[in-house]
Amino acid sequence: MSDFRKTAKTGLEALLTCTDSELTTCAQAIIAPDAVFDIAAPIHQLVGRQAILDGYFKPIRAAFAHIHRRDEIFIGGDNRREQGGQWVASVMHYVGQFTAPFCGVRPARGARQLAFFRSGEFYRLDDGLITEAKIIFDLPDLMRQAGHQPFPFSYGTEMLFPAPATHDGVCPDPAGGSASLDVVERMLGALRDFNPDTFESAEQTGENGTWDDNMMWYGPMGIGSNFRWDGFVDYHRESFLLAFPDRVGGNHYCRIGDGNYAAVSGWPSMTMTFQGDYLGVKADGRALTLRVMDFYRMANGRIMENWVMLDYVDLMNQMGVDIIARQQPE
Repeated sequence: MSDFRKTAKTGLEALLTCTDSELTTCAQAIIAPDAVFDIAAPIHQLVGRQAILDGYFKPIRAAFAHIHRRDEIFIGGDNRREQGGQWVASVMHYVGQFTAPFCGVRPARGARQLAFFRSGEFYRLDDGLITEAKIIFDLPDLMRQAGHQPFPFSYGTEMLFPAPATHDGVCPDPAGGSASLDVVERMLGALRDFNPDTFESAEQTGENGTWDDNMMWYGPMGIGSNFRWDGFVDYHRESFLLAFPDRVGGNHYCRIGDGNYAAVSGWPSMTMTFQGDYLGVKADGRALTLRVMDFYRMANGRIMENWVMLDYVDLMNQMGVDIIARQQPE
């Protein structure tokens, strides 16, 4: 029996590495004619195969010379949410020489700079074709790599998203996927309530906790990455909850488990109001939403690693800030 994950992965790879003359044929082999792609700001939504090619794949191919996918995680499974369907999900980098603008972001001047443009991606498959996609790329981190600073500071450590420590995240042995997702869902259910003084939530750490003591948390540009629960609180959770204390999350369209991995995503996942300053922006109480993707690796029944993609270009736009406009002048 063929592995739908490998078929999808091969098809997505071909969309980047095929010749210009082969692109339409490659797209017909993997994307349904009426597919809908929801993509991070400033693209937002593309409807139909041709619009997807013209609005996403052709521009990214033009921006990165010798572009190819480097998948760190590529998993698949049946969606546990009401929407259902068979999905694949990936943490990956678009790798190439950043030589032409993409989504308004300019490359470094006079250079064929190597770029690792990270992205989180969810694809629904029907009869072997992608009918729906959600993509959150880290445009602020691409700006950073090109020498533009989108934020005045970062809460955590900015770094390349690593592959799983076990190096088995691409089409893993699917056994145990349901149990992996069970752990994530238990964690998410408890995460909604927190102590405003300590920022702790029940069942996260300790003997009955869902997180391993040596958990690694990898976040997007502006948040960065951190180590262990206390690092997660210090370098992300505290600042986020002070800014958005009434946040409500978990509005997911997709939740899948695959082997020791699980992935969830909402479009948007969170609703909240802007009550505390965040990333240098003054709070004004306005209502906000946040698109979210989380990818998890389990070890011994606990979460060991968590890769997080957030659409911070869209969030900042809602907060009245155009971070793309913060580029260095030409």
